[in-house]
Formats: sequence, C-alpha cells, structure tokens
Amino acid sequence: MDPIPLSQPDISEMERSYVSDVLESTRLSFGPYLKRFERQMADRCGTSHAIAVSSGTAALHCIVRSLHLQPGDEILTTPYSFVASSNALLFEDLEPVFVDIDPDTYNIDIEKAKAALTARTKGILAVDVFGVPADWPALTEFAETHDLALIDDACEALGASIGDRPIGAWGDAASFGFYPNKQMTTGEGGCITTNDADLAAICQSLRNQGRATTAEMRHVRLGFNYRLSEMQAALGCAQLDRLDDLLDRRSQAAEAYSEALAPLHHMLHRPTSAPLGQRSWFVYVVRLHDSAPPDARDRLVDALHNAGIGAAPYFPSIHLQPYYRDRFGFTSGSLPIAERVAARTLALPFFPAITSAQIERVAETISRVLPPILDPAPSQRATSS
Repeated sequence: MDPIPLSQPDISEMERSYVSDVLESTRLSFGPYLKRFERQMADRCGTSHAIAVSSGTAALHCIVRSLHLQPGDEILTTPYSFVASSNALLFEDLEPVFVDIDPDTYNIDIEKAKAALTARTKGILAVDVFGVPADWPALTEFAETHDLALIDDACEALGASIGDRPIGAWGDAASFGFYPNKQMTTGEGGCITTNDADLAAICQSLRNQGRATTAEMRHVRLGFNYRLSEMQAALGCAQLDRLDDLLDRRSQAAEAYSEALAPLHHMLHRPTSAPLGQRSWFVYVVRLHDSAPPDARDRLVDALHNAGIGAAPYFPSIHLQPYYRDRFGFTSGSLPIAERVAARTLALPFFPAITSAQIERVAETISRVLPPILDPAPSQRATSS
C-alpha cells in the first residue's frame, strides 16, 4: 500500500497561476502580492497592521525585539510547544519561565501563570496549541493588571477565534507561521499582526536590515534579513483566497478521525473542540491514557511507521530539550502535567486532501498494533510477576 504522509500541502491551479504571474513580472521582492498578502492577513485577523516575514520564528523574534524588553527580564511561557516559541526569547537574552499547562487544552494554565509572577516578570508569551485558543480574555486581564507585554504565538491557529475576535487580534501582537504542514502555506514564511502602529513600524524595519523605510538605504537599528519573497506572498494570497475551504476540509477530516477512533476510547484520548471559542485544526493529536507503559507512545509511532503511516511525537517538553537542560538546569518532574502529556501524545496523518480510506486505515492499524503495546502477552506478565 502507498504510504500515508504525516502532512501534505494543498496546492491548486490558483497557486500556480499566482506564482507564475510573479515569475513573468519583474518584481520578485516587495511587489504588489506582498502588499495584497499583508492586507488580506490584517483583514482576516481583524487588525490594523500585518507584516509578512520569512518564518513564524522570525515573526516572534521581531515582536519580542520591538517590545523594548531588557536582558534578564522574565517572560512567562509554556513548555508544551514547538521550541521556537521559547527560542525567540533567548535570542534577546530574556529568561523563559515555564508554566505548566491545562491537561485538557494543553495551553498555558492561567492560574499557574499568576502564581509564577515575580518582580522580574515583564511579559507573557502564550501559544494557541494545536489551534486551540488560549484563554485570551483572562490573559489580557492578567497582563493589563500587572503591566505585562502580551505575545500570542498563533503559528498553529490561523482561523481560530474567541467570540467575534479572531486569533491574531489579541495581545500586543501575534505571530503566524506558514510552513507546509500549517492550515495554509507560503512554503516558508510568517506574519505579524497587530493594532499597534509603532510596533508595526519597528517590525517592518527589523525584517529589512533595520532600514527606516524600504525605499531608503538608511539603517536606524540593527535588523535582519527576514523578508518574504514576492513568490511566497503570491502563494500565500492564493492560499488565503482558499482558506475557508482548506479549514472546512481539515475540520471534516478531524470529525472523520474522531468517529473512526471512537471504538478506541478506552486506549486513547481524542482531541476535543475548544472549550473557549472556535479552534482551527492544525494537527490531529491523540494521547494515550496515563496508565500506558512509559514507552508505549514511541512504540506506537514505530509501529505506524512500519505500516507506512506517518506519525510523530507532538510535542516534546521544551524544558527537557538538551540545550535547555544544559543552559538552565531543568530536570524531569518540574512541570509534571506538560511532561505527562508530552510523553503520551502523537500526531497522526492530517491534511485537507486526506481520504476517508486513509483515515480508516490509520484507525484500523492503531486498533491492531496498540493493544499488545498496552497489555503485554500473558507469558510476559507471568515472567514479570
């Protein structure tokens, strides 16, 4: 049987046409598609400004740099995320203070964040994990009460919302990433959304080597080469034009998965709808029950790979990554909920074009390979006793 990939971008003739239009023009950077892409992103997220950059990490870095934080300032953040969310803090010599997560949403626990507040706390960087909105109303109130910067790593949540307010319009600014496994893609790329005109101007300068304006070669600050090419912007415009359809198909795939995996509820937890607002389906992540053996998740991933099915651990705890252990001395057990979740979660194949037959094959394979992983053979039980 053909392998089932973990993720797969959805590219149509519209994308090919838009990119071809750029290639036939003389503008490969800072052209009309970039302006259009930024306007569409701002409209989609309900903000006054959108600044396209080369990656979601670049977007986070620009936001962090623009907030005038000082080296050594503490930033409350989550350990259950892709490592870029914390790396962006280290780029500016800020100290990440990891706060444990809610066991149901996997997002930062607001009550634990309040308990972690110190005189050195200057900001919060929250993540909308797997497209589930963080508790932005509570985070906003907390940040305003204590005069904290508030950053949304929304790289997994384009299309999510709380009430009538889209993700991307919360906090001082939000970052989006458009890697090929995301809800939409520009190949590589990212975007900043904000209602703060000063922050937007700084981010525009930072992405282009610190220039005062694009037109003049006058560098007013230390900047970076974080530009998004015109070809990537054109691809992004087409994806934004099709975004509602892409989101709908991802939602339909998630529903199909949940139905196919329902008979396995005694072995694993399926993802649920967001308790606060509307989630945007980035990945389909399941979690083995807490009673599962310590190596069960990794053995299941291996078994799926052997069956030609993509799967991956999502996410390892950031504070237990080798670099963070070595630099900060983090040890196992310091953030028990995040660690317990991280040891048991895995992402299954998930993309707009996934078929019902592929979903059924994944579910059937899990139903076949998981029971012996969770429950050793009678001879093994007898030997261990």
